[in-house]
Amino acid sequence: MERIYIGMGSNLAEPEAQLRSALQALASLPDSRFVDVSAFYQSDSLLPGQPRYTNAVAALDSQLAPLDLLDALQAIETGQGRERLERWGPRTLDLDILLFGDRLIDEPRLKVPHYHMHARAFVLYPLAELAPADLRLADGRLLQDLLAACPFVGLERMPPH
Repeated sequence: MERIYIGMGSNLAEPEAQLRSALQALASLPDSRFVDVSAFYQSDSLLPGQPRYTNAVAALDSQLAPLDLLDALQAIETGQGRERLERWGPRTLDLDILLFGDRLIDEPRLKVPHYHMHARAFVLYPLAELAPADLRLADGRLLQDLLAACPFVGLERMPPH
């Protein structure tokens, strides 16, 4: 089993409900065990004019191969109405593999650690709720260093429900 962190986001069709449904789907993945989820956060869209996003990070322990997990996550997205019409466009659900154990993955379909996580407060702060304080990414960067370089701006921690 490897510890995997998955970034979650939605800004369409009741985003909180989309994330909760995705968490149920993650908990039922084969050869995997759901571990925990961060608080939900609201963040501004990367593109102007879109609704705000609801984001979280989930932790799984899994024996699935990286591309098998990616396929399963994309099936969950599709099952929840995800349409890939434009890059960074609005979406019902986005599930991104942020970290996959200690692996560096550089495949055409999958880059781990996630290629832009270092610049995204809506990924780093929820991840920090779940990950060990001294987490070192497979590429050698420390999570604490990434947090220090990425201010908590445009991000709002949502109250628990």
